[in-house]
Amino acid sequence: MNEPIVARHWLALAAPKAAPAVSTTTVLILGRIWNANGAEHSVGNAALMVVLAAGAATAGAFASAGRAGDPAIAGTAFASSGALALAGVAGYADGLPLPLLLWALTTAVAYGIAARYWRTDRREHLAHQRHTAERREEHGHVERVEALRAGAQIEVARSGAAYAEQLAQALIHREALPGFAPAQLTRAGLPELPATENPKEH
Repeated sequence: MNEPIVARHWLALAAPKAAPAVSTTTVLILGRIWNANGAEHSVGNAALMVVLAAGAATAGAFASAGRAGDPAIAGTAFASSGALALAGVAGYADGLPLPLLLWALTTAVAYGIAARYWRTDRREHLAHQRHTAERREEHGHVERVEALRAGAQIEVARSGAAYAEQLAQALIHREALPGFAPAQLTRAGLPELPATENPKEH
């Protein structure tokens, strides 16, 4: 059975690729807004962001070092740590060069982490497609074999019916000839014919 083909919108295809850049850019913009509203050179705010970023990084390290650690949780924790660090620098610094530099580094790291999951997802998708194609090919081969077998059986039955009809016609014509002997046909391996009276003998 054919599966329906669903064409995804180009925005749906581009959204995952743009998500890291959109996230870091949003954090940078919010950090600069925070800077304009009194966070510039605020030691308390900077210390808070340092503590939060360090806590997120520690959580990510524990999540990745654990035996049953979830890579998704570790990646989320490290991404949160980078975002908090970027927000702290953007809010504390008085100029744009340092926040922009940190934004570029954070975006590159985010894309590096995301690329790992994209490759894994791509491999799983390709493996699923390959498995589906193999199953379709196997089912198609079975269907073709069964169709050939059924066709051969139909052809054999048709040939047998045609042979029986030709044999019956030949027997009818042979019976009308003089000197017809049903016993000879029986000795030749044909089934015994019912006894019939020859009108020429009377």
